[in-house]
Amino acid sequence: MSEHVLIVGPGRDFPARIRGLRPGTSTTVICQLDYIGKVRAPGENARVVGVRGDAPEQEWIDMAAAVHARHPFTRIGTFGERDQDHYAVIAEALGLTAHSPATVSLVHDKEAMRIRLREAGVDATASARVADLAELRAFVTEHGLPCVVKPVSSSGSAGVTKVTDDSQLAEAFERAGGSYLGLTNTGVLVEEFLDGTQYSVEAFSEAGEHQVVTVTRKYSDPGTLVELGHVSPAPLPDDVRAEVDTYVAAVLDALGIAFGPTHTEVVLGERGPRLIETHVRMGGDLIPALTLDATGVDVDDCTARQTLGEKVLPGIRATLAEERPARCSAIWFAALDATGVLDEVVGVDEARARPGVTEVTVAARPGARTDGLRNSESRVAYARALADTADEAVTAAREAAESLEFRLRVPGRRGETV
Repeated sequence: MSEHVLIVGPGRDFPARIRGLRPGTSTTVICQLDYIGKVRAPGENARVVGVRGDAPEQEWIDMAAAVHARHPFTRIGTFGERDQDHYAVIAEALGLTAHSPATVSLVHDKEAMRIRLREAGVDATASARVADLAELRAFVTEHGLPCVVKPVSSSGSAGVTKVTDDSQLAEAFERAGGSYLGLTNTGVLVEEFLDGTQYSVEAFSEAGEHQVVTVTRKYSDPGTLVELGHVSPAPLPDDVRAEVDTYVAAVLDALGIAFGPTHTEVVLGERGPRLIETHVRMGGDLIPALTLDATGVDVDDCTARQTLGEKVLPGIRATLAEERPARCSAIWFAALDATGVLDEVVGVDEARARPGVTEVTVAARPGARTDGLRNSESRVAYARALADTADEAVTAAREAAESLEFRLRVPGRRGETV
């Protein structure tokens, strides 16, 4: 019987990847109505089903089940954050292999994740869901400042604030209480601030075994904590890298993650690795591309193959064991503090011609409004670079991104006078 894969969410390029890997495979996409426009080449799928994002879970299940009755699904996959909850309940209802609803809930609900990790003895970072400003102040009284205030469920650093003074608490609480990037707000979480260097750990799991593919050094804005740069592999001593690998495996085990790509963000400080958050997906910000440059492992390809039932962990480990020239791959994002309307970007060709630079892309288009660095969506361009060392790669990418000139149209001041 030929494969029929249900893809929950727009799927990026994965429907085409999956069809290309195994000729004769059909794909059906089910996603939120608001994101149907993000489905690439929709006519190449067997069908595309749209459901309101606020529809009850049973409606998502019923729509998938109706297609399943006519054209049975053999497998299911999802390749982004937004519809993982729907993917899990559909898979459970149809008897398809997927992350369980419990695991997806733990990963998305940062409060529940913190509780589970404390119970498992993996990570004791202090945190609490706070219903109002008084509860937030009570947490600060007990645990002190700085702290991090963020949505219980969100992504892309949206709604996250590092608070260093009591005067910032009210604004931080209001900011975390919004809804961002298509994800409905489910509450406000406050956590102790983890002092140290930020990293992300790109891992792949299969049948309960975990393999760290690479550790990526992260650079974030100190106020909003929005990520501005990454370099892979991070320059870590072997003993520290082994400690990180062991710690991340314990996190994944505690959350019941048995397969697929994971993107785990940690801080390395005096107390060793401590978790920021983890995701049952590949990293954003082109981290899979950095990983491929640095290690030869194509995480996206492995994800598509595993979705089709192939065993990929042996191949990942074989690739990691190969002798390769030491190369570091970095990305740096340009961001604007000014508010206005983007009119023109100058210096793109010159930035692309810089030594070591492999890509310069302007994400914001003329006419786009800029309003400071609020989340990852507000970054306006990026540059990528390759070099022999992490520092050299970061310097090349950062200098290319920061060499770009953004010309804005800013309205003149208006208002009453006395």
